[in-house]
Amino acid sequence: MKNPRNVTHFNIVASLFFVLAASAATYSTPFNTERTPGAPLSAHDAAAQVKMPPGFRCTVYAAEPNICQPIAMTTDARGRLWVAENYTYADGALPAKTDLRDRIVILEDTDNDGRHDRRTVFWDGAQRLTSIEVGLGGVWALCLPNLLFIPDKDGDDAPDGEPEIMIDGFDFIKARHTVANGLRWGPDGWLYGRQGILGTSLVGRPGSRPEQRTSLNVGIWRFHPQRRGFEIVAEGTTNPWGMDWDEHGEAFFINTVIGHLWQLIPGAHYRRMFGDDPSPRVYESLEQYADHVHWATSEIWTDVRKGVTDATLLAGGGHAHTGLLIYQGGQFPAEWNGKLLTVNFHGKRLNVERLEREGSAFLGKREPDEFLFADSWFRGIDLIAAPDGGVFVSDWSDAGECHDIDGIHRTSGRIYKLSYGATTARAAADLKSLDGVALAKLQRSENDWEARQARRVLADRIAGGASVAEAHAELKQILAGKGTAVHRLRALWALYVSGGGTTEVLASILSDRNEYVRTWAIRLLTDFRRPEIEASTLRGFIQLAQSDSSALVRLALACALQRLPVAQRAQLAKPLLSHPQDANDHNLPLMLWYGVEPLANAPNVAFENLIAGAKIVRVQRLAARRLAEDIDLVPERVNALLLEMSKNNRTLESRQAVLDGIAQALSGRRKAPRPASWTQVSTDLARVANEALGTRLRDLSALFGDGRALGEIRAVALNSAADLPQRRSALEVLIESRAPDLHDVAVRLLGVRGLSATAASGLALSDDSSVANLLLAEWPNLYGDERPPVMSVLVSRPAWASITLEALAAGRLQRASINAFQARQIRAYRDPGLTKRLEELWGGSVDESEKDRDAALAKWEPRFTADILAQADKANGRAVFRSVCAACHTLNGEGGPIGPDLTGGARENRAYLLENLLFPSTVVADDYRLTTLTLNDGRVLSGMVRARTTHTLKLQSMTELVVVATADVATEETFPMSLMPPGLLDSLSASDASDLMAYLMAK
Repeated sequence: MKNPRNVTHFNIVASLFFVLAASAATYSTPFNTERTPGAPLSAHDAAAQVKMPPGFRCTVYAAEPNICQPIAMTTDARGRLWVAENYTYADGALPAKTDLRDRIVILEDTDNDGRHDRRTVFWDGAQRLTSIEVGLGGVWALCLPNLLFIPDKDGDDAPDGEPEIMIDGFDFIKARHTVANGLRWGPDGWLYGRQGILGTSLVGRPGSRPEQRTSLNVGIWRFHPQRRGFEIVAEGTTNPWGMDWDEHGEAFFINTVIGHLWQLIPGAHYRRMFGDDPSPRVYESLEQYADHVHWATSEIWTDVRKGVTDATLLAGGGHAHTGLLIYQGGQFPAEWNGKLLTVNFHGKRLNVERLEREGSAFLGKREPDEFLFADSWFRGIDLIAAPDGGVFVSDWSDAGECHDIDGIHRTSGRIYKLSYGATTARAAADLKSLDGVALAKLQRSENDWEARQARRVLADRIAGGASVAEAHAELKQILAGKGTAVHRLRALWALYVSGGGTTEVLASILSDRNEYVRTWAIRLLTDFRRPEIEASTLRGFIQLAQSDSSALVRLALACALQRLPVAQRAQLAKPLLSHPQDANDHNLPLMLWYGVEPLANAPNVAFENLIAGAKIVRVQRLAARRLAEDIDLVPERVNALLLEMSKNNRTLESRQAVLDGIAQALSGRRKAPRPASWTQVSTDLARVANEALGTRLRDLSALFGDGRALGEIRAVALNSAADLPQRRSALEVLIESRAPDLHDVAVRLLGVRGLSATAASGLALSDDSSVANLLLAEWPNLYGDERPPVMSVLVSRPAWASITLEALAAGRLQRASINAFQARQIRAYRDPGLTKRLEELWGGSVDESEKDRDAALAKWEPRFTADILAQADKANGRAVFRSVCAACHTLNGEGGPIGPDLTGGARENRAYLLENLLFPSTVVADDYRLTTLTLNDGRVLSGMVRARTTHTLKLQSMTELVVVATADVATEETFPMSLMPPGLLDSLSASDASDLMAYLMAK
């Protein structure tokens, strides 16, 4: 260790403590806590047993004891492999093992035989180390909660001083196994990273106040080393743990559970595994774009001892993925160039994808899985390009999963190297030894690794004050030449990261012959947010938006909207919204919406005219929803939009979209201000309306207080010849409008199959005790799926709950008619008499399992022995799952989206599963906390708040999504517990409980 230089930006905060504590501690010898019997194959045997296509080979580049727990890796300009060894990853819910240290190790293969022969420990004072990258005179390390820079300016593989905290605030306590990870240099010179969904980080410079920080939940982020700028690139998904750029600089990342393959689009909002987007007016999110998943979602996974079933193996191996590489090394056969590789965690293989361009998107097409690992302890974490065109694959080498509860095997780990054909040494052992012109010429290399590293060397030189003028001259020749788009793009990126990508250079290629070059010109011209962009640049953007034939270029412009000042967006948005061919593009409609939404309240913007003239109906619908949410404050905005839509040149599809958007905004409201022009507009539109538009006009008229419309809606609801969905929709409108004769209509429809549950929700608005008796009288006639929502109505008022319990006492109901959630609802009234009666008739306190964990475990563990579960009826277990779990949870593609998808996770671990069933509130994400609403009419509703507006909130119960007017809420209380109640198993017979357990554990 050299004399430490002064450490800047350190503050007396937690992040400083974590760094200094780690630096001062003596390195501790790692130890195993893994309780699973057995051991991994020897590294040699594991490599020998990898199944590969002819001509490929797998060598052990490194293995224990030289490398253990390899959580991340990167390479440097000398072709050496840098590995992050993480020993502090903890068991169960613990955030880290603070009595251990992580370290950064350098491995080198000096004789080019595919195996390392030199090992150097660079730093062994880390904790919570999840990722590393090399460049700009040192090493970058994610040591949560910090992003550290460890200086090594002279490159002697020893830190020049203590680490410098560049930014801090990354969560590692709630995040657990979804922590920040994945440092990678982007083509633009930014340092990219990722974070999963369980924790929310407040990221900023050390010492910055909360309001100066960026809130990050799940998605992709980036950090600019020179400017010290941090920003979110895209938000959403579950736990991204792999990312790479293709030959044109298009980025892709890998995910788990809800979809594996995602195109990284700056400013995108993707589907989330759970919870709502932090931006409430995003409204809708992008989905993954692939024509497959890697598991058999419709099958029952029945044999845990065999691992995943044959069908799932055929589909790709499972839902979990780690690491992503787009092959561009030039060593593999030509057909491999551009293919996407990712580790299938449970399938113990590399999934292979082919990316096919469709509009602005790239569709993932499944290719055969060509690399299969035989070692049952193989836990692939990452894969990156090797300097010679091969591929490095890191293996955590353990028996558990990322959410380990069976211990950690810290003394094993491997790095495999996949190669093809005869290997030859690279021309230059150290790219840093090359002059600028030679580095520039490497942008034409067949091996993308050389091009990327050459760019990094140029970036390092300019950052260190060296001249790169000769390199710039060569790069400009490549960019302006007639070479391939790939070589020209590489030259552009090299220019940009080394200071040669000036505004003038970028503006000159806005009209380039190649769409990918034009795309990158747009991206780099908006790389940094500024108060305004040059008028000439904006004119260039507008010209492209008007006439460019490339959907990818238009996507780049749509992304640029979010980078522009709001005052400059409308000029660009108008031509972008004029392309009807983009209406069905996978990305463009929502990306355009994300960019134009802030214009709704922008001064001097004719937002209504902009939206009315748009050719993309999805944007029109969302914009109408946005305006209608403020109808009480600025009703003239909705009125202006309606007048625009009544003009003769508006299409039926656009009119429908606008009315649908207004209806979405006003859902749950009984009455809304009538737009001044509504009578005339609705009359004019009715003349040209089809059935769908006519229905929407009628429903909105009722909402705006037109009694005649209510009469028409009532007639539809009572018309036995009408389609059932139409009747249900009409009844829902009557309920929302609180129609004068709603009670009578609901009574008449209570016995109609398919309408019973909706009719019951209408009757719930009455406080008459006769309603409870009416519902109980109808109970024997109700079909199974109608009973849970009707029971929710029966327990929604204390008086009705009392009548329901007496029906249970009289034998008119079965104990199973009331589920644990509904029992908890009764207890929530805090009525001693009701609680006592519930315990007498239904069972003990539904909270006792939370209060007495030991007693609950002692009760249930003997009922779920291996012998009992082996004899269980999994088919019946599936039926029980459908009855008590599927309303909220999805398993193998079956069930509801309310709670977390159960397809993943450690379900095969009996102790883990039992604890989650018995104690569902042990770890509860904020989005799953239970909220209880007491309404002005006396009803009590419980569930998760899904969304809020000024006038309504959406409450997700276990049976339905209810839109409640905020004016109807007397009190609201949120509890630190899950929507899923304890006592679920207590509501089942012994055989049903064991059958359910066996079904849940089966894979």
